[in-house]
Amino acid sequence: MKIKTLSVSEVNNYIKKILDNDFILNNLSVKGEISNLKLHSSGHIYFSLKDSAGKINCIMFKNRAYDLQFPLEDGMEVIVKGRASVYTASGTFQIYCDEIEKEGIGELYIKFEKLKSKLAKEGYFDEELKKDIPKEISSIGVVTSETGAAIQDIKNVIRRRNNLVNIMLYPAQVQGNGAYKTIIEGIKYFNRKKNVDVIIIGRGGGSIEELWNFNEEDLAIAIFKSNIPIVSAVGHEVDFTISDFVADLRAATPSQAAELVTPLEIEIYNRIENNQYNLNKIMERKFDVEKNLLESYDELLRLKSPLNKIVNGYLEVQNLKERLDFTVKNKIDREKHKLISLNEILQARSPINILRKGYAIIKDDNDNFLKSVGDFSDKEDINITLRDGYVKGSFILTERGGDL
Repeated sequence: MKIKTLSVSEVNNYIKKILDNDFILNNLSVKGEISNLKLHSSGHIYFSLKDSAGKINCIMFKNRAYDLQFPLEDGMEVIVKGRASVYTASGTFQIYCDEIEKEGIGELYIKFEKLKSKLAKEGYFDEELKKDIPKEISSIGVVTSETGAAIQDIKNVIRRRNNLVNIMLYPAQVQGNGAYKTIIEGIKYFNRKKNVDVIIIGRGGGSIEELWNFNEEDLAIAIFKSNIPIVSAVGHEVDFTISDFVADLRAATPSQAAELVTPLEIEIYNRIENNQYNLNKIMERKFDVEKNLLESYDELLRLKSPLNKIVNGYLEVQNLKERLDFTVKNKIDREKHKLISLNEILQARSPINILRKGYAIIKDDNDNFLKSVGDFSDKEDINITLRDGYVKGSFILTERGGDL
């Protein structure tokens, strides 16, 4: 018997028909843990339902979601009621949910909350301990899978914003048992080399199991101990991991991480121009201040210059000389007038003037004045001073007269 060759859509439609006609699959009640929850803008809810051994994709349409009595969360244990079928466009097997009942909290979610509480108490999430992301970035280290979409998104965003920034990839495993150890190695590598300004760790979205490596305590400790600031960019906007809480900055997606740490090239040029302008202004003000200070020093030096002192000394000497000359002249004038007065008195009382009146001065040979008759001796030589000269002679005393 020859089997007919079917197209993909025919196979999908055939499977859908079989599933839609199965009584059990059309009346399912399935217990599991919610994972990879997505609340679409259309109002539809997408998530995975899983247990320790398997996973089923689920969808709850908007009209059914209105009837939910509680918000859905990753890690929540629920009982889903609905039907299983195939979405023929992609061949995806999924459960179409009509009702969801809360059952409890999943094991991984409990483990996540327990570790989160422990690290919070130990100070791993303290804001004051987080390092600032540098504003001047020249090199960015990325720790992620070299084949994943995350590295491509990061590269595209960085290159779009700034072609000058260097991108250094440390290829790490981001999924699977023990993958977190390679992420730790990447962090230690960049810290040892000190060749980047910031480190981005992360990956694309996934279930809580797929993202679990970023919930490991050893990785949280490595992030906390890093000397280089770390940005955690794990999953999508609704995904949160321990790495997000302990990192210096959390980005909703790898693309956003690249956006947050990469300065726009035009902003760098503008900042350089502004800094240059401000520097020029500062230098101009500094030059003006120093110029004014120099001028004040020059004026002070001019005022206190030894040459000024010498000139002032000359002026002072000249003033003193003039004052001395004036004083001496006054003194001479006074003394001159005084001398004239004394001379006039002397002239008035001078014997010469008396001689002019006919008197004479008589002295002996010893130049003694002969003022009375008793001063004369017989035949004594005498000197007679008259008005117009001297006469020398001798006389014979014949008789002494009486007093006048």
